[in-house]
Amino acid sequence: MLNWLKKVVGDGNDRAVRQIQPIVEEINGLEGAYQALSDEALREKTAEFKGRLEQGEDLDDLLPEAFATVREAARRTLGMRHFDVQLIGGTVLHEGKIAEMKTGEGKTLVATLPLYLNALEGKGAHLVTVNDYLAKVGAGWMAPLYHFLGLSVGFIAHDISARYDPEFTDPNANPEDQRLVHWRPCLRREAYYADITYGTNNEFGFDYLRDNMAYELEQMVQRELNYAIVDEVDNILIDEARTPLIISGPAQKSSDLYRQMAVLVRNLKRSSVTQKQIKEEGLEPDGDFLIEERSKSITLTDQGIEKLERLMRIPEGESLYDPTHYEKTHYVENALKANFIFHRDKDYMITPDGEVMIIDEFTGRSMPGRRWSDGLHQAVEAKEGVQIKNENVTLATITFQNYFRMYNKLAGMTGTAFTEREEFSKIYNLDVVIIPTNKPMVRKDLVDQIYRTEQAKFEAVVREVQEMIEAGRPVLIGTTSVETSERVSNLLNRSGVQHSVLNAKQHEREAGIVAQAGRKSMVTVATNMAGRGTDILLGGNPDGLVDDLLEDKSIKFDEADPEQLKVARAEAARLTAAEGAEVREIGGLHIIGTERHEARRIDNQLRGRAGRQGDPGSSRFFLSLEDELMRRFGPVDTIRKIMSRFVEDDLPLEAGMLDRTIEGAQTRVEGFNFDIRKHTVDFDDVMNKQRQIIYADRRAILDGADMRDRVLELVGEEIAALVDECLPADNHDTDNWDLDELLRQYHKINPLLPATTTAESLKGKGREEIEGWLVDQMDEAYVEREQAIEIDKMRVVERRLMLGAIDRQWIDYLTAMDELRQSINLQAYAQRDPLTEFRRASFSMFDELKANITRDIVYNLMNASFQYEAYLRQIEAEQQQRLATAQRAGGSSEEEIQQAKPTRKQVAMPGRNDPCPCGSGKKFKNCHLGREDEIMPLIQAQANGKAAQPAHADAPPPPARRENPAVAAEAAKILQAQQQGQIKAPAAPPTPRGRSTPRGKKK
Repeated sequence: MLNWLKKVVGDGNDRAVRQIQPIVEEINGLEGAYQALSDEALREKTAEFKGRLEQGEDLDDLLPEAFATVREAARRTLGMRHFDVQLIGGTVLHEGKIAEMKTGEGKTLVATLPLYLNALEGKGAHLVTVNDYLAKVGAGWMAPLYHFLGLSVGFIAHDISARYDPEFTDPNANPEDQRLVHWRPCLRREAYYADITYGTNNEFGFDYLRDNMAYELEQMVQRELNYAIVDEVDNILIDEARTPLIISGPAQKSSDLYRQMAVLVRNLKRSSVTQKQIKEEGLEPDGDFLIEERSKSITLTDQGIEKLERLMRIPEGESLYDPTHYEKTHYVENALKANFIFHRDKDYMITPDGEVMIIDEFTGRSMPGRRWSDGLHQAVEAKEGVQIKNENVTLATITFQNYFRMYNKLAGMTGTAFTEREEFSKIYNLDVVIIPTNKPMVRKDLVDQIYRTEQAKFEAVVREVQEMIEAGRPVLIGTTSVETSERVSNLLNRSGVQHSVLNAKQHEREAGIVAQAGRKSMVTVATNMAGRGTDILLGGNPDGLVDDLLEDKSIKFDEADPEQLKVARAEAARLTAAEGAEVREIGGLHIIGTERHEARRIDNQLRGRAGRQGDPGSSRFFLSLEDELMRRFGPVDTIRKIMSRFVEDDLPLEAGMLDRTIEGAQTRVEGFNFDIRKHTVDFDDVMNKQRQIIYADRRAILDGADMRDRVLELVGEEIAALVDECLPADNHDTDNWDLDELLRQYHKINPLLPATTTAESLKGKGREEIEGWLVDQMDEAYVEREQAIEIDKMRVVERRLMLGAIDRQWIDYLTAMDELRQSINLQAYAQRDPLTEFRRASFSMFDELKANITRDIVYNLMNASFQYEAYLRQIEAEQQQRLATAQRAGGSSEEEIQQAKPTRKQVAMPGRNDPCPCGSGKKFKNCHLGREDEIMPLIQAQANGKAAQPAHADAPPPPARRENPAVAAEAAKILQAQQQGQIKAPAAPPTPRGRSTPRGKKK
């Protein structure tokens, strides 16, 4: 009944496409009139559309005419015309949905339609893709179209920002590729303020974080996040959703414990008894640790804990999990994961210069600059015996989920999104619409072949490859890891099969290899999704043959004249067209999958490399019972029993029923991974609200808001809190009030309090009277300071002081929240919901954060005003260091930034919680952490046993560059009072007793 109803009325996707059809017909109806327009008249359409928007029309009203304009401009500038199905795709993207478009259907061209339309508002439109190369090529390819219509185009990459300028030629660009030569370098802000900006997801995210570390409004580069199209949206918003973007700086030196634990855990043995057998059959583990394949987690057994305690020489009667040894468990857990879960050439590779580089499990690409967090990367470095780099402290972080949800309108495009439609809807509020193909799909997807062992499976793969190349068909072999791709390559070499390998180790040659993978009898081995974004053309890509044809004539490409290039290109086009026709005749590209991926869409992406734009093709997956997916989630025992009874070792099992079983296993994995990502976003949503509050406060300060009243309000709140602490309202015996402590703390806030003010002078006054008097004294002192150092200088002090306080406390807060996140799951053992407990704890911690920011500002305010010139120099140095750290951040998430340190004698640096060597009385992390260079002479002198002068801001400042008599008089007055012991120099803000949030003054 349901199927019959669908045939009559269609499903939701069919209805969505049908609703767009009248718009397509309207655009087609305009085509003749627009073709008749001159170039100038067509170009003037942009100004006309902008004017109509100002008069009250909206983008939907303009859509048919705007799309018709872009279609005609593309025909004139690119020689390309949008098909009707591409108009449908463009409309879906404009509506803020995901367009699922098959490989080769022209997503790059489709994006020009909604990008142009949404850029007309003047608020910017972004095209987000997965790597710098695709961003630069896509932007450079489409830029002539935008330029023709009067729109500017920017490009953002890790190490460059540029604007398209047809009059500019980059001397370092490849002249063979016109898409790369007209990018004029510019300021990053200029690139963002272009009408349309192309870039990678990582760079957009990192620039957002860097903007929220800026100390001047001019240093911010992004504007409001208006409209974005995310290319390969499933890769960016799903595969990378669990990985946060992190800008971090050096914290403490790596411990030798990483190397020690890497050696110790090699003595441990994995239990052959699984957790499932322990739970269901009551068996006892026979090893030192258990591995849960599904969640990739390790659990030590009692036997393993005892063995580790012996190896670590923990005294008898004490435990590894005692408080005195508990810190070591962090190193043990990471060493176990590094040695038994993370594998070389699958999860990471070692570069020629000895660096551990992560491999993306979904793309097979290497990820330069990315590091695992929480010490795991250091544990892998210890395992491999390479240099262990410093652990880091987080300066700023955000997930892709929360970054992209900040856009006013978000859209996406990919070849495979429908299987993840539930996740797109629930997390991003994005609907998925499948766009019809321009030509019917004729690819044949053959039944899977299942073998008992991996060895039998790979031998069958080689046999199939040999059959295909004998017929002349090109073959693309997809693997799930670098390790597997090299194993297949070795087997092909032994069989004498010539082939190309594309994995993380050949990333630079990716586009070139993939472009030629459709030539006759060509065999290409590639990790899953490698080469995504580059079409495989049957017969090969003519651009790749031009070099070879010139070389046959002993002509170098750079030395060829225009006529020689023209002849070579024409010959290359003729040869590839002829070869393409021949390949189509014999069946097209054949895809071989060597293993099913956890997600069905990754398998569909591999299949989608064949059969583009109506071309013939075929695909088949070869599986074994030893594959990771089958081992972790499949009914291996059931299939093994069937095969042992009916099938020999080297023969496959083919059955549609097993296909459904495998698909069911993939569905379970997808559900499992979705739950993890949903779990991640639930937790990050808590912190995201707090991040928005902190960043909004920073932005208000940067926007130039007058902070005077706010600063004095904070001072009033802190004075009220001090009075509550020292003069409890419920204590009516005034003799027990601690007036001495009240004045001691108040002196730190207001050093200008008259020396005649003593506890004795306050006796006999009520709480509110004392509080009001203290506030009045501060108000008077503040006016005095403003007059002494000039009002505008005081405003600068306020802004810099508030920004510095927010940043220092936010960094510590991020560390504390990370520690909370790591431990909160233990609440489940107490039958409590970890998410609820996380919310409760984080809200309390956020209140404490705001209190710490207040105290940081209040207790440093007057001291900063006395030494404002020295203070501003100090803040400037701190700001420049943070910005330098932020500027070095980029590439991919989990970024860790290493500071360049000057060459000097090695000395022991203080720990984060040790007293700062400068003599301020503060903890090192709250004082000179991140500014070690300022106190390095002092540390060096102390290490050599010499006397040294404290390099602290409380010390007398160096001579001012421009002496102000009023400042000098005030400074002398304060110094004299300090020397006479009448007042004390400002110290670190005190930790409040019995409160987490300051209470405000009652008006």
